[in-house]
Amino acid sequence: MTQQFYVSPEQLMKDRADFARKGIARGRSVVVLTCRDGIALVAENPSPSLHKLGEIYDRIGFAAVGKYNEFESLRQAGVRYADVRGYSYSREDVSARGLASVYAQSLGSVFTTEGKPFEVELAVAEVGAEPYADHLYRLTFDGSIADESNYVVMGGQADVVHEALARTWNQDTGFREAIRTAVGALSATRAPAEPSGTANGSAGSEPEQLGAGLLEVAVLDRNPLSSRGAVRAFRRINTVELDRLLSGPEGD
Repeated sequence: MTQQFYVSPEQLMKDRADFARKGIARGRSVVVLTCRDGIALVAENPSPSLHKLGEIYDRIGFAAVGKYNEFESLRQAGVRYADVRGYSYSREDVSARGLASVYAQSLGSVFTTEGKPFEVELAVAEVGAEPYADHLYRLTFDGSIADESNYVVMGGQADVVHEALARTWNQDTGFREAIRTAVGALSATRAPAEPSGTANGSAGSEPEQLGAGLLEVAVLDRNPLSSRGAVRAFRRINTVELDRLLSGPEGD
């Protein structure tokens, strides 16, 4: 006779949560941070085609960590939701808060009713006309939603990256310094660079900085019309521009 074991609903939810957390932690980190010029989205991502960052609507961006096929399906659903709402009502009725609410419902439904939860964590960012009007929402695999301030760190060794970012973030900077700050925080998880002429890095060595080829970067421009004559705030930073930005002199 086969022995059957009873698993309580609480234990089942805990097991699902542990499964999702482990999957997310295996990935590479993403940082979304506000600055004077807008919102910068920076991801450790060597793939030129499997994007972790994307545009949802005029002033709304998307960032994700976890399983690509799962968060890409959510991104596409968000674009459809925004397009339909903007067409049915007005473009001003499409907001990061509304989109985050829709994502929270979808993630929560999958977590409680499906056999496997989504192994994803999302950030929805909306740039305002002024820094105080920026909105950052963080969504976890179970549908929990948080209204964040200043910056969001997700995936990988998020605690290490968050600690580094807390020491260096400054809202009164332009995109150049904001992106450099994010890259420095993401690089905090890497091994120290080896000093010239030695076999091993010393205890006080700085971590090896991530290069442009290992990064995906985009921005939500606070004033796209005046800065580049466009209405859409979202813009990707290509590898050549990013390499020049990271290797250039300090300062905005």
